[in-house]
Amino acid sequence: MSDSTASFDLVVIGSGPGGYVCAIKAAQLGLKVAVVEKRATYGGTCLNVGCIPSKALLHASEMYAEARHSFATLGIKVSPELDLATMLGHKDRTVKQNVDGIAFLFKKNKIDGIIGAGRIAAPGEVEVTGETGSRSLKTKAICIATGSVVAGIPGVDVVFDGETVVSSDHAIALPKVPETMIVVGGGVIGLELGSVWSRLGAKVTVVEYLDKVLGPMDGEVSTAFQKLMVKEGLDFRLSAKVTAVEKTGARAKVTFEPVAGGAAEVLEADVVLVATGRRPFTDGLGLDEVGVARDKTGRVEIDAHYKTNVDGIYAIGDVVKGPMLAHKAEDEGIALAEILAGQAGHVNYGVIPSVVYTSPEVASVGRTEEELKKEGVAYKVGKFSFTANGRARAMLHTDGFVKVLADAATDRVLGVHILGFGAGDMIAETAVLMEFGGSSEDLGRTCHAHPTLSEAVREAALATFAKPIHS
Repeated sequence: MSDSTASFDLVVIGSGPGGYVCAIKAAQLGLKVAVVEKRATYGGTCLNVGCIPSKALLHASEMYAEARHSFATLGIKVSPELDLATMLGHKDRTVKQNVDGIAFLFKKNKIDGIIGAGRIAAPGEVEVTGETGSRSLKTKAICIATGSVVAGIPGVDVVFDGETVVSSDHAIALPKVPETMIVVGGGVIGLELGSVWSRLGAKVTVVEYLDKVLGPMDGEVSTAFQKLMVKEGLDFRLSAKVTAVEKTGARAKVTFEPVAGGAAEVLEADVVLVATGRRPFTDGLGLDEVGVARDKTGRVEIDAHYKTNVDGIYAIGDVVKGPMLAHKAEDEGIALAEILAGQAGHVNYGVIPSVVYTSPEVASVGRTEEELKKEGVAYKVGKFSFTANGRARAMLHTDGFVKVLADAATDRVLGVHILGFGAGDMIAETAVLMEFGGSSEDLGRTCHAHPTLSEAVREAALATFAKPIHS
């Protein structure tokens, strides 16, 4: 990279879902845009080592489990044999297709993609250092979209060797199925990847600090979900504080004690996956030098229009407040691009869906029962089980239920929670409903195709304002 200077309307640092979507939208609105990415490929954590590769493994491992346990019931006689190398190859091809797609979109929208480490030298100037040197980018606006990295365990020194003590980055590429695995953290990442290796043959134990899995998820859904995971073979140790993770020869051990106090316990396994959350990544950006404020957790502080305390510098995605979700970052990227182009960008943070891509899936949007009780909101509940859904029976996917929460006075839907096959897709219609302030009656009176799994969503809505038909 030779020394040179170029001028832009917007320079985005980071090409994850927030960054690349912001760049594309800004380019579509007529701005001259550059994206700086420190990886060799675009797409950030999500496309390279996060959302996309994990979903490829989740789907492949689910197909393997179906072939082993369900196909015979459907009249299909097979003797499946695991070929892990080919499964990992499918994952890698999926990643390549997606990251290549981002490079194509940059070219299509005339966006300058620059590989190198970006640092804010001053408001209006980004310095990029690559393998062949450095260059300076002059710009009217800078968007920090650098995402997040593995957080580790608070107060515990964890050394990742990538083979025995691993993070989610490593857990998508284990060369063989471990006989035993300990997952530290009962959140989304730990349970998704833990379920992958469990289906492929590992004995998985989840150690979680809280007294429930899936943290902020609706309590009833969390309890039912954990029971299904136990049925699949996962073991859980809840209310457990991890005090040490140590490598012991070719294996590793985890020491933990009851959160309420008591004797410590030690578990040993072939692989320990530490999945205790992520932290904002702002290392090397020069934020302190230019005076960009961050809160006590390291998140970049912004106003309602994603602007930091320094003129011309903005931030979106995992580096700012709110859930660390790719689609939340995307929406913020679109909103910021619109604002920079003189339009009125906006994100409704009350309608951000959350999905756990296990089998069955868990999906949620809006408030939980616990939140409504805490806020003193009077509400109604409607539920419907997939055991009473004809399509679910035909597919052998009757686990789980749909739960609708609506305001007791107005019937406006305040939250929807789905545990079941395809929950991540079914949650979308309820997000649309809530975006337009819809009621459970609106949803219940909307015709749904038969037979579909989504009829369970309608039945739960009917149960909220009246009575379900099929239970």
